[in-house]
Amino acid sequence: MVPDVPPARAGRVAPGPDAPKVIEAKGLAMRFGSNTVFENVSFEVRAGEVFVILGGSGCGKSTLLALLIGLRRPSAGSITVLGEDLIATGGRARRLLLRRFGVMFQQGALFGSMTLLENVALPLASFTSLPAEAIDLVARAKLGMVGLGDAVHKLPSEISGGMVKRAAIARAMALDPPLLFLDEPSAGLDPITSAGLDQLILALANELGITLVIVTHELDSILTVADRVIMLDKAARGVIAQGDPRVLRATSTEPTVRAFFNRIPAAA
Repeated sequence: MVPDVPPARAGRVAPGPDAPKVIEAKGLAMRFGSNTVFENVSFEVRAGEVFVILGGSGCGKSTLLALLIGLRRPSAGSITVLGEDLIATGGRARRLLLRRFGVMFQQGALFGSMTLLENVALPLASFTSLPAEAIDLVARAKLGMVGLGDAVHKLPSEISGGMVKRAAIARAMALDPPLLFLDEPSAGLDPITSAGLDQLILALANELGITLVIVTHELDSILTVADRVIMLDKAARGVIAQGDPRVLRATSTEPTVRAFFNRIPAAA
């Protein structure tokens, strides 16, 4: 069966298997006491790729993201990010590594008392020696890239949920990281706004060559933006599928994978 390709992906050329590895995870496990969230999780993310971590509720998607951005240490396994051992690296070397990727947290996590411009300028003021005029120019440019050039002086409470997500992406890009992590970017958005955010994600990948790792369970977004995915499963406590999501939807014989990609309800 030939998989359907959403029109929004027209012209998208995914990086091939020979592209450099930006992330390499081997044998990851995460346990909390006697509870094993997942184990034996291994995968790689290639430079310029849009890579999605998906799965049902409680499967460990957000926990895996926390490992990849250095917020938690795995119970077992190794993580190499941008050529560095994320787990073993410490001190100044670790801080420099963490500055090389940006993170958009769930719900945006913008500072409510700061304008969008101030939110995006904050990492520039904190981690660079740029003068105030340059910081202002860069922050405005980042907001312009996500379609918020006319909203720079708005507070987060004065804009829509979709605009908050875009502003959070602009802030994550402030230091020009080669790697972006997006946590549930489409959650809570209406279909039209979500589709617009999908287009932004593809534009960042196509035009800037940024590598994106996205946690989501939004099926339409997955089929539109993802070059490859890994699917976690709560019952299996690990990965049950990897690959092109459109191919998985068309050809997978694994019941949980087929149910997810074809929206088949669980048996009563």
